[in-house]
Amino acid sequence: MFETLTKGFRTAKQKFQGVAELDEATVDEALKDVRTALLEADVGFEVVTDFCQRVRQKATGVIVRVRASSKEKVRKVSAEDHFVKLCHDELVELMGPVDTSLKFAKKGPTGIMLVGLQGSGKTTTIGKLALYLEKRHHRPLLVAADVYRPAAIEQLKIIGQRLNIPVYAEPGGSPPLICEKALRIAAETGRDVVLFDTAGRLAIDELLMNELKEIDRRCNPGNILLVVDAMIGQDAVGTAKAFNDLLNLDGVVLTKLDGDARGGAALSVKAVTGKPVKFVGMGEASERLEEFRPEGMAGRILGRGDVVGLIQQFEDVVDEEKAEQDAMRMLKGKFDMNDFLEQIGVLKKMGSLSEMIDKIPGVADAMPDGAKIDDRELGRIASIISSMTEDERRHPERFVISSWEEIVDGGARKKKRSAFYDQRRIRRVAAGSGHKENEVADILNRFAMMRQLMMQLGQSTGLLGKIPGFKQMAQMKKFAGIDVNQLAGMMNTPSAERGHFQAPKRNVDRAKEKRKRKDARKARKRGRRR
Repeated sequence: MFETLTKGFRTAKQKFQGVAELDEATVDEALKDVRTALLEADVGFEVVTDFCQRVRQKATGVIVRVRASSKEKVRKVSAEDHFVKLCHDELVELMGPVDTSLKFAKKGPTGIMLVGLQGSGKTTTIGKLALYLEKRHHRPLLVAADVYRPAAIEQLKIIGQRLNIPVYAEPGGSPPLICEKALRIAAETGRDVVLFDTAGRLAIDELLMNELKEIDRRCNPGNILLVVDAMIGQDAVGTAKAFNDLLNLDGVVLTKLDGDARGGAALSVKAVTGKPVKFVGMGEASERLEEFRPEGMAGRILGRGDVVGLIQQFEDVVDEEKAEQDAMRMLKGKFDMNDFLEQIGVLKKMGSLSEMIDKIPGVADAMPDGAKIDDRELGRIASIISSMTEDERRHPERFVISSWEEIVDGGARKKKRSAFYDQRRIRRVAAGSGHKENEVADILNRFAMMRQLMMQLGQSTGLLGKIPGFKQMAQMKKFAGIDVNQLAGMMNTPSAERGHFQAPKRNVDRAKEKRKRKDARKARKRGRRR
């Protein structure tokens, strides 16, 4: 979403590596990259100039203390950290402060009017906002006030049916009268919030504005929200200004931020119009409406992540009690392919993988430039697991065949255990999911790694392991220095534990194994004859 901005700030940060003082030349050089990134992201020229000027004034001539002491500990601070902190504070000030709360009437239903150009995503957003309000114990009513766009009323009815929220519509009626009548019906049926889905145009015209002003006059909505397509870039700011001049907006909803939007509108709207961005829309799913948080957005732009936003996103799609029960079960090693499939479903509900990675501190900076996260990978894994039988999903060890052979070690005969994949099962799952056999084996390897990790996390770490949270923390530290190859080696180590799934090092031909055992028996017979 903010790839252009993030890349520009990352380049600027590199100018301060090994520098103890934010001298004028270094600051100016870094701000050139920042300025270029902001302009490429379609942020307004005046906004960019003002932002860079404020950062320069605060940064120039500052000598950074390498060690900053506090009551708790001594922290190391670099010039790069100080520059990022200044940029973060200025970005937050540029986009905030934001009050995402809506105004509700003390008596009777509250009107919320959504306005915007055609194609900005008003109808989709009205469904998302209705679900958002319903989760907060409100009873919304949707009103189809767009009687001009073909199938607009049908689209809203389908959204209402999916969310189980009533829709009021009068095809061919007058939008101001429809909205006025909807308020009376809401009061009679106990609906406390009425959401007006108004008509849009390809461009702002007098007919559109007169109709919107008439709805505002007749219904006196408590909130007027402008829905703006973030992908139109700087034009979004001009649109917001024009609507605000005539309707006195309460806030803005930016949509399609999960697309190829450069993010400039998010930085410019508040600065130019004085109206805050209250919500941002991500994707088509009804749950993908987020309260706008300047701190989180600034953190993502600077590659520092947004942990608070990630947790809120997780809480929206996961049942807390069930998640806790699942976690305890998985830490005991009771983790099968059905759990794996369920976790994939949770990730898909949370949105795109690239968006989640942006919210994890440090991960975005660690990724190479130009690296893309393929969201189709989750669907590929799900299709492979879905092609397995229920028994195979519950017992993934069915895919592994174990064999024993006698070996001579220092004159003593010992039994050696080897394991290999059941090619018949692998072939069947690959054909059923439309993928290659080695891709199925790769999924099994990844599952084995995850279950091994879960079991390691669940193991006791002695007396301190009794302290809640300490055991998991200690185990995570243990794994922090282990790379993927070492984890694969741990997986491939045979285990005596019954039912424990082993990911073999390679697929071994069964006929070849049989010949080896036969040759070993012949060699032993020849040895006895001698």
